[in-house]
Amino acid sequence: MTINWANFTPWYSLAGGALIGLAATLLILLNGRIAGVSGVVGGLLRPTKGDVLWRVSFIAGLVLAPVLFQAVFERPDIEMVANPLTLIAAGVLVGIGTRYGSGCTSGHGVCGLSRRSPRSLMATVAFMASGFLTVFVVRHLLG
Repeated sequence: MTINWANFTPWYSLAGGALIGLAATLLILLNGRIAGVSGVVGGLLRPTKGDVLWRVSFIAGLVLAPVLFQAVFERPDIEMVANPLTLIAAGVLVGIGTRYGSGCTSGHGVCGLSRRSPRSLMATVAFMASGFLTVFVVRHLLG
């Protein structure tokens, strides 16, 4: 494993993590909601009265934040090395996993772990172990 030092951005990463934590904290304190992306999007698929505006605002923030960042800072070059069909399959599998796991990495990993939820701990361990295993199989066994 090598580090691409030209695109190594620890300060941006630290700031991004702090902003995610702040946003999740504010959402639960001010709105009483968990910042789990799969739950937020899922709530838009079957909307209830008075529950749409904050969800749309949340998703808009996820989309607009990188655009605003790029307007102020130069972003590193991004090279996508995956096949588009592989990305689609991965997205579908993640979607299925979030349904079986009753949440996603943001809901369980960020919000659940900060609340010391044993269920979220187990879900996050399962997410991470699946990711590690997938990378190992794809890179080292399948070549």
